[in-house]
Amino acid sequence: MSTELAWFKSSYSGGAGGDCIEVATGCSTVHVRDSKHTDGPQLSVHAAPWAAFVVYDSGH
Repeated sequence: MSTELAWFKSSYSGGAGGDCIEVATGCSTVHVRDSKHTDGPQLSVHAAPWAAFVVYDSGH
């Protein structure tokens, strides 16, 4: 079984480069990283708080 994450660019990131994040989902965890530094640090959060963040953020 492969443990490699499938990363995708956030829909909030612009198409001109610069400030972009990538997101990957696991079984119960969401991973976030800077698309310019893919070997750098990553933020990992449980799926429920991430879902609440996305719902909250999309309303503003």
